[in-house]
Amino acid sequence: MTPTDADVPGVGHLGPWVARLDSVADAGMERLRGHRLPDAVFATASRVGDFSLVWHAIGLLRAVTGGRRGRRQAVTLSLLLGAESLLVNQGVKRLFRRQRPTVAGDARLEVRQPSTSSFPSGHASSATFASSLLCRWDGHPWCLLWRAIAIVVATSRGYVRIHHASDVVGGALMGALLARVARRVVPGVECTRTTRR
Repeated sequence: MTPTDADVPGVGHLGPWVARLDSVADAGMERLRGHRLPDAVFATASRVGDFSLVWHAIGLLRAVTGGRRGRRQAVTLSLLLGAESLLVNQGVKRLFRRQRPTVAGDARLEVRQPSTSSFPSGHASSATFASSLLCRWDGHPWCLLWRAIAIVVATSRGYVRIHHASDVVGGALMGALLARVARRVVPGVECTRTTRR
């Protein structure tokens, strides 16, 4: 399904540009669809991104391995992810109510059918949000891992055709903005790095 001005944020001057971006990105990903490895990687990434499961799992791991500070950071991460999800999925998405490129994703890939509107991508937002906080706490080289996971999870949503590419970009920008706000206003987010044992 080709996006039209009515389907995209920025009706008017931005509408056709966003539609072209979505079309080009989908055509590029279509070259990979149907191949076993990318299908497995991106379908799995999309599933573990549901409800921020991968990020809560990472939080649980740091709670087990990071001592008192790790446990505090794990709780902080989970609570902030809950707030981020509520704001994006029950707030921002209701402002746009954009239709998804497909109802249930690409027929070749097994993913959960979402109930919210398309813009912005909640997976991309939570991935950027969580990885930003984790990078703040851990620094390099852990940040490279957190960013890589976030990129794969965010990209997976366009790959499985649950989101337009512009939804993913919008979600990533939203997550980055919310992470910056959280670092400024939430006590403990700017704490020192976790000591790994």
